[in-house]
Amino acid sequence: MQLARRSFYRPEKIKRAVQEKVERLKGAGESIDYLTFVPDGEPTLDINLGREIDLLKPLGIKIAVISNNSLICRQDVREDLFKADLISLKIDSAFPETWHRMNRPIKSLHLPEILDASLKFAKEYKGKLITEMMLVRHVNDNDRQIRQIADFLVELQPAKAYLSIPTRPPALKWVRPPDRDVIDRAYKIFHEFIHQMECMTDYEGNRFTSTDDIEKDLLSITAVHPLRKDAVDRLLTQAGANWEIVEKLIAENRIAQAEYEGQVFYKKRMN
Repeated sequence: MQLARRSFYRPEKIKRAVQEKVERLKGAGESIDYLTFVPDGEPTLDINLGREIDLLKPLGIKIAVISNNSLICRQDVREDLFKADLISLKIDSAFPETWHRMNRPIKSLHLPEILDASLKFAKEYKGKLITEMMLVRHVNDNDRQIRQIADFLVELQPAKAYLSIPTRPPALKWVRPPDRDVIDRAYKIFHEFIHQMECMTDYEGNRFTSTDDIEKDLLSITAVHPLRKDAVDRLLTQAGANWEIVEKLIAENRIAQAEYEGQVFYKKRMN
C-alpha cells in the first residue's frame, strides 16, 4: 500500500506504446471509443498522469480514467483528472466502517474527506463524470446503505451511476453477489433518486481484441481484467492460436486459473 505519488513509467514510452497499439487496431479495422487509464493499481498514484494525458490527446481519441477515488482529496490529482474526457469514481458506501471492510484502504485515508473532495471535483469538472458502486452480499446491500449512497449521488449528480456486483473472482473468497431480489430492490431504490442508472450485473461479453502477439495480449488484458474461459477461447481463435499458449503461461506461473460462480477465469499473477 502507498499514498505517495511517484513515477512508474516514462510518459514518452507510454505514448509510443499506445500509438503503436492504436495503429495496429485501426489497421485491423477496430474502432476505439476511449484510451483508458486502468492499471493494476490506482492510476492517480502515477505522478505523470497529467503529462501522459497531454501526450495522448493528439491521437484524437477521448481519454478516460477509472479511479478508486482514494486520492481525490489532492489538488494535483484533481488537476490531472480535469484533463480527461471521462472520469469514473468508485463509491461503494457512505459509511466509513462498510467502506473499510469492502475496500481495505490504507489507514490514513478517511471516507468523509474523500466524499467531500468528490463533490468539489464534480462541481469543477467539465467532462463526463460517472460512478460505480459494487453491491456485495451482507456488506452494503441493505436499504439503509443503499439510500445513503443514493442521497450522496443526488448531490454529486453524475452523468450516469453504475450498479455492479462481483462477476469475476474477488480478492477474498467470502465475497459473493447479492441475491437477485436484493439487486432488483436496490435498483428500484436508486432509481427513485437517480434516473441515469445502469446495472452491470451480467457477464459483459467476450469482445476483447488481440493484435499481433497473443501471449503479450493475454498478459496485458488479464493484468487488469480476469478473463473467462470462453473469452480466452475467442481470443485464441482470433489469433489462430491454441491452448498450448495458456498452458505454457500457467506452467511458467505467469497466469493463474480460478473458479467463481461456476465459471473458470484466468488472471495474470502479480509478482
